[in-house]
Amino acid sequence: MEAKVIGPGPYRATKLWNETIKLFRGGMSLRRHWAHFRYYDCSFTGSEAVDYLHELLRQNYNFGPEVTRYQTLQLLRKFLKAHVIEDIKGRHGTEDFEDNGNLYRFPTLSPLKSFPTRPLMRDSSDLPRLIRWDDYEELPQQENIAPLKSAVMTSDLWNKRHSVAIGDVHECKLIRRKEISSKQVDHIWKSMTAAHLQRVLGLKTLDGVLNLTHVNGKHIVHNVFSVNKTGIVVLENKVEDMPYWVVSAMKCLANWPNGNEAKQPVYPGFERDVLKTVADYFHRLKEPLLTFHLYEVFVNILSLLHEQEVATEALQVSCLLLPPPNRRRLQLLLRLMARVCQNPHLPPLNDTIAPRTLMVQMFSHCVLGSADDMDLDELLATKLVTFMMEHHNTIFQVPTKLRCQVDEHLSHLKRAQVRTPSTVTMQE
Repeated sequence: MEAKVIGPGPYRATKLWNETIKLFRGGMSLRRHWAHFRYYDCSFTGSEAVDYLHELLRQNYNFGPEVTRYQTLQLLRKFLKAHVIEDIKGRHGTEDFEDNGNLYRFPTLSPLKSFPTRPLMRDSSDLPRLIRWDDYEELPQQENIAPLKSAVMTSDLWNKRHSVAIGDVHECKLIRRKEISSKQVDHIWKSMTAAHLQRVLGLKTLDGVLNLTHVNGKHIVHNVFSVNKTGIVVLENKVEDMPYWVVSAMKCLANWPNGNEAKQPVYPGFERDVLKTVADYFHRLKEPLLTFHLYEVFVNILSLLHEQEVATEALQVSCLLLPPPNRRRLQLLLRLMARVCQNPHLPPLNDTIAPRTLMVQMFSHCVLGSADDMDLDELLATKLVTFMMEHHNTIFQVPTKLRCQVDEHLSHLKRAQVRTPSTVTMQE
């Protein structure tokens, strides 16, 4: 079953949720079932629901063939709690959906989510204004003009002031041109990165997708310039970095069999214990690496994945918005995942699941997640993280076009620094 692709736009996660429910309700086969010596019309079993929804999700462009049966079961459990479905006794919320012969039905009330209240649109754009040299500081005259030595005006001074008063000569404002401060540089990077993101996502506005009050220009500048020779973010405060034992475990797996720096004794299953150590650390993080604030941004990128270059550029820009510790963790995690998938010398990390599928299933919800429990984050994360893992070498590069635009704007500001007349008046 093929579903239409929902284009990028505000509140796309809610649109996907509602669209998935509509497809499920519209295609799920309903019939009479018997249970406890009674029959129930327009019902379905838990297993029938998992079978149908699993196939629907796998064939839907927004999710894809990577969706597992367990993920489908988890989504149906969310559906039950959100009253998208109910058991034949009308219960929902406290009950748990099971992949078995238990009977369920659709409620009569609409289960669709309402869209969140949209913030008020501003007249021009929701992007911050760029710094211009018109943003001057008007200086008080007493700081620039020497006080008169006498209360009696000379004839020249009187003529000059009289000319200004009657409009013959325009008064000149004294301004002080400043060097570009680091705060202004941060602001410029924030403004131009947000504008670039809006263009690459194909949106008329970032309204409902990104709250710019949560964007820190200092983070962007740090992510652009504070990197090592391999492009990994370098943190100024080592306390914000991952613990040494986590980094050591990641290196051990990434460089297997030559990554055991601690020379720990290797025993059967050692590599699985190392992986569990890494997974436990990331599972305990308070929020996903892509942060709750940026959830809608990355959900919008899902519709661009069929255009690799566009999707890669969108991820390059979006990942610049991350706090530097998050960006560093994400870079190292994706690199580890890719290396594990490509290492033929690494023993099997699971008896039944291939390395690529295992990596995505194990870490996807640590990368992308919604603050709303009733969401499709697990399914969406699977697809996005798969793409990010496969292109981890390029998505952390700074877009050339954005960097050139910022450099050009900063150069223009520097060229605009001219000396201003120090006189009080000037003739037309």
